[in-house]
Amino acid sequence: MSWEKSGQRLQVPAKRYRIGELVRYSPFSRQTIHNYTIMGLIREAEWTEGGHRLYDETVFDRLSRIMELKESMSLTEIRRVLNEEERAMNGQPYAPRTLSPLEQPTLPPRPRTPGSDGKDFMTPDTT
Repeated sequence: MSWEKSGQRLQVPAKRYRIGELVRYSPFSRQTIHNYTIMGLIREAEWTEGGHRLYDETVFDRLSRIMELKESMSLTEIRRVLNEEERAMNGQPYAPRTLSPLEQPTLPPRPRTPGSDGKDFMTPDTT
């Protein structure tokens, strides 16, 4: 853990949570957390150098609100309500943080598998 000294007080760095920790501390699956991030219902605070999303403590309040709203609303309606609430609180809608090109995670190329060459895998090979 790194510490920063500010005057005579030590400043503890903010805790960041990986997606696995969100899964452990909430009733949501890894896929649900991923989907909510992609949909803009929650957002990551930053990315690791390895391309992993890191979330701050506020994500738990957001997930709790989503659970509450999910009882009577669709995810599209929830996104609209959450954006309106965010706009009312600070004048800005809740939107995923945009990453610079250098911050964009890069994924390794997908391995080629039999049938992934564009041919119809149901057609017998007659060559």
